[in-house]
Amino acid sequence: MAFRVVGLPSSLFRPLYGLSDKDLAERGVEVRVADAPTGFPCRVSLRDAPVGTRMLLLNFEHQPANTPYRSRHAIFVQDGAEEVHPGVDEVPEVIASRTLSVRAFSEAGQMLDAAVVSGREAGPTFERLLAVPGAAYLHVHNAGRGCYAARVDRA
Repeated sequence: MAFRVVGLPSSLFRPLYGLSDKDLAERGVEVRVADAPTGFPCRVSLRDAPVGTRMLLLNFEHQPANTPYRSRHAIFVQDGAEEVHPGVDEVPEVIASRTLSVRAFSEAGQMLDAAVVSGREAGPTFERLLAVPGAAYLHVHNAGRGCYAARVDRA
């Protein structure tokens, strides 16, 4: 089953781009500077930010469904990031290089199945979970810190 990894739209964060640290703090957003080549995964560009990049650390509701699985967590967004659109069956390196928790949800936001896998096994796992009866989409999280990484839809 073909899939597509979907990052967050830049339009959600554009009002934050370029704001001062003080203005961001008033909105509950922390500024961090990437100080390592990994560890600052942007949820818009679906890339690890280069060292020295200004990152916005904020709480984001990635699962707004009114179910027990409603969820929000911290995410990084590179200041000024533009979204990318990976190809069909393409797993971006920022996902492939991590241990993942992959969760299958129904259209109503009920969790139907889940798996913890190496990012190198992501493609087959996405295909298997999208084939679960009633599965409408997947959420991918970094298993270590639990941060939301991306959504996966059928292509």
